[in-house]
Amino acid sequence: MRKGITVAGNMIIDILYPINGLPKPGELTTILDGISRATGGALCNVAIDLARLDKDIPLYAIGRVGTDVEGDNILDELKKYSNIDTYDVKREGISSFTSVMADVVTKQRTFFHYRGANAKLDISDIDFTKMNSKIFHIGYILLLDSLDQEDEVYGTRMARLLHDAQRSGMLTSIDVVSEASDRFKKLVPPAMKYADFCIINEVEAQNSTGIVLRDNENKLIIENIPSALKEMKNMGVSRWAVIHCPEGGFGLDENNKYVSVPSLNLPKGFIKGTVGAGDAFCAGVLYAAHQEETLYRAIEYGTACAACSLSQPGASDGVLPIKKAMELYNSLR
Repeated sequence: MRKGITVAGNMIIDILYPINGLPKPGELTTILDGISRATGGALCNVAIDLARLDKDIPLYAIGRVGTDVEGDNILDELKKYSNIDTYDVKREGISSFTSVMADVVTKQRTFFHYRGANAKLDISDIDFTKMNSKIFHIGYILLLDSLDQEDEVYGTRMARLLHDAQRSGMLTSIDVVSEASDRFKKLVPPAMKYADFCIINEVEAQNSTGIVLRDNENKLIIENIPSALKEMKNMGVSRWAVIHCPEGGFGLDENNKYVSVPSLNLPKGFIKGTVGAGDAFCAGVLYAAHQEETLYRAIEYGTACAACSLSQPGASDGVLPIKKAMELYNSLR
């Protein structure tokens, strides 16, 4: 019987710079005290969140870090959790890093990323014949250069990888990065064709499907959410298509039943940082999928896990065991 979750993809060191507002071109802003370094990226954040949600779930990391201090730091952080297996993390070159400009006023953040070792992660790094996990999750599409390359048969090498994972008997899950580019429609749909679960935010969903989800005043066009989810299913997502945003979590399940869960009523001052909220939501949904819960319950788990993440500056520092996370969720509904 398959058990556990393999998490593959971006392994990053995030360097967080607190700032007094993002400057316009040619302007200056002040970097405040409190510069910090933390692990980031889909692999690190999701794996650590899952490990904190449930100390007994088997987790397997597959990615690349550099032969440098940053690579040491990433692996040391993952090894703090006894249920995360890092055997298949390869080391070469310079570790990927992101400079995160965190606006202390608006709580929004902007990312400047060096692709580094992550760019070389490829199909040859992953051997599905040795895996017995129930779920294979990978992110981020658009930020894994080798896997984003074109494939004559499957569209992209990422799509080929997901096809191979499904053929081996695993359920597949994908996440996308919120990139300022026009690459979504070329790189995301091929992967969706071989995804059992797709868990993305409203910006990524809009860019992938072409369905507008925010108006000119940045207000969520909630009536368009079902159409975007349906389009994700039409692209090939076979089980759960999920969209998350500050206003709530939405999805279509394996029977195409629409699910909507509102966001929580977070008290003033609750949000300490937003750097890991999306990955935390993803981890909550994946955990529910592994435990064979309903999609409604999965979005509740995702919302709870995201709220936990928001309570601390670091991506995963606030994430609690699932029972306590749901206690927090119920107290804030």
